[in-house]
Amino acid sequence: MFHWGKWKKRMGASSSSKRPVFDEKEDVNFDHFQILRAIGKGSFGKVCIVQKRDTEKMYAMKYMNKQQCVERDEVRNVFRELEILQEIEHVFLVNLWYSFQDEEDMFMVVDLLLGGDLRYHLQQNVQFSEDAVKVYLCEMTLALDYLQSQHIIHRDIKPDNILLDEQGHAHLTDFNIATIIKDEERATALAGTKPYMAPEIFQSFVSGGTGYAFEVDWWSLGVTAFEVLRGWRPYEIHATDSVESLMQLFSTVSVQYCPTWPKDLVSLLRKLLTVNPEHRYSSLAHMQTASCLSDVNWEAVYEKKVDAGFVPNKGRLHCDPTFELEEMILESRPLHKKKKRLAKSRSRDNSKDSQSESDYLQECLDVVQQEFMIFNREKLKKSQEGPSEGGAEGEADADDDLDVEATEDDETELDPEAETSKLDICGSVCSSTGSC
Repeated sequence: MFHWGKWKKRMGASSSSKRPVFDEKEDVNFDHFQILRAIGKGSFGKVCIVQKRDTEKMYAMKYMNKQQCVERDEVRNVFRELEILQEIEHVFLVNLWYSFQDEEDMFMVVDLLLGGDLRYHLQQNVQFSEDAVKVYLCEMTLALDYLQSQHIIHRDIKPDNILLDEQGHAHLTDFNIATIIKDEERATALAGTKPYMAPEIFQSFVSGGTGYAFEVDWWSLGVTAFEVLRGWRPYEIHATDSVESLMQLFSTVSVQYCPTWPKDLVSLLRKLLTVNPEHRYSSLAHMQTASCLSDVNWEAVYEKKVDAGFVPNKGRLHCDPTFELEEMILESRPLHKKKKRLAKSRSRDNSKDSQSESDYLQECLDVVQQEFMIFNREKLKKSQEGPSEGGAEGEADADDDLDVEATEDDETELDPEAETSKLDICGSVCSSTGSC
């Protein structure tokens, strides 16, 4: 059995003897990190634990193959996520620290959360207490309040995207289909994971309507809280269900709450799961009026001084161990062999035989290379603290029909809207607007 604590100590002891020194003016790149182990994967990205060689700090690193992103029209979403993550930072988010690229992949280095996601713990049959769920609700309320102040709709809140730290506090991750709305704008795309999507998203798709706004995230939070408490969701919805059938479901089916739950908790869940967004709880101010949260010290919550009701076992990694085996055995381009592989590739750059991609694909890859947003939060923080040589360096689930990978209950649908001109790349290269 893998013992995380012993392994972490061993890694620290072996790496502390001689730290490398990197030029502060140099962009952070793949060579600055030691790859430790794979811990997860999405529809077009994988995640591993890494250690920065000079500081010995540990992070999670998400890496996405450029060619796959181009072929699946995912580049727009990657760039949107990068654009959002480099502008935000919050105690209950999984924050971006670095972004960089090489010939094969795009990389995002983020906070490492070792407590696993809520989906993993549900699959391990963890029985979450009402107190634990109240803490999650408060922490996610502060996260959503912050995102709303930044004009961001997350659009994919679910147990899979809420990670726990070692003390059990919740952090929201995965901004792959997030969007920005300003000046009373409304979003209109059919985007999210069906069982967690608010009714007005489907309504907007069916009838055109006026679109939707921040309220959709609070509906998803209500569904998530219900599921973490009960073990199943308030509505039985699957990826194959038609939008029309879901509209009928919301208008005819009533949520059945557990009779043993406290009345004030049920009252709060009802307010989050209100079909009409105008009557739904959808702000910090609303949540502070809830009777079941009346005794909450919100400043203490923000400072993580409120004990989480569930603390993950520190003696193990909370992820599927097969990720590591797949990376070692099945992956055709394993990360640990990247340096040797790229060296060979570069030596063949001038050879006509090495040009295996079509001109169209290569042109798209060239655009990705040019437009990718490099980011270094460490330098940004140093520059904000005072004069220095540093500074900011530059300012993954769905069904096959929507270009994403999905299980029956895990359908992330991509947003075809082009919210920002910054992401409007490959316009002269790709055959359809918003592609790449």
